[in-house]
Amino acid sequence: MLRRTFVQAAASALVAIGLSWSAHAEDRFITVASTTSTQDSGLFNVLLPAFTAKTGITVKVIAQGTGQALDTARRGDADVVFVHAKAQELKFLADGFGVKRYPVMYNDFVVVGPKSDPAGISGSKDVAAAFKTIADKKAPFVSRGDKSGTNTAELNLWKVAGVDLQAVRGEWYREIGQGMGATLNTANAMAAYTLSDRGTWIAFANKGDLGVVVEGDKKLFNQYGVMLVNPAKIPTVKVNDGQAFIDWLVSPEGQAVIAGYHIGDKQLFFPNANDPNA
Repeated sequence: MLRRTFVQAAASALVAIGLSWSAHAEDRFITVASTTSTQDSGLFNVLLPAFTAKTGITVKVIAQGTGQALDTARRGDADVVFVHAKAQELKFLADGFGVKRYPVMYNDFVVVGPKSDPAGISGSKDVAAAFKTIADKKAPFVSRGDKSGTNTAELNLWKVAGVDLQAVRGEWYREIGQGMGATLNTANAMAAYTLSDRGTWIAFANKGDLGVVVEGDKKLFNQYGVMLVNPAKIPTVKVNDGQAFIDWLVSPEGQAVIAGYHIGDKQLFFPNANDPNA
């Protein structure tokens, strides 16, 4: 009887240890605040499973505009930020919220608009001239208006075009405060122009009457970077697992997964972790 009791107790202890280990293993995750384009383009659907298979670390994504993602990290609600607005990223570092910025990949932005092309800008390689023409003709334009990397790039293009947006904006310019998918849907419904990252545009299923009207200008370059949130500012940051994600992203394996992501015959992102100037 005593022997049976001992065996049962030992077995219960082993089960408890096993359950504890299992719960601990399941709890091994990081939170990444990232731009909507990494999610909406489908990249995370291939990138994150590959990382988890390699490390056993799962990734919870908060997909929002770059400005919002950085604010999420500042509040202590993320371990890593993976975004695409270099000036904002460098300020995040300068303010002490990031440890180090790593370049990861790039693609570009495109101007999309209705096939009727009311501004007459289709085929232009000068995005600044195209934006000035849109403003001059007051052709409908939809802005994300959400402080995202794409919204930041759009606002900068108006400045480069010499357009004082505050002075000329009117009913033709609509800010919706939403992500890229919703912005493209609105542009389609309004027969309007908008600026999109190419990855989301390629993956976007509801193109309707929209098409790319301006592309190929160097000013449309779109760089992505990743940073570990500084544990000196946010003590709850999962430093080791967060850094493991970053190290994998910029490793040959992670970069190969990024390069291998295609929709049809189109590559959506181009890895450049080895470019010190990116």
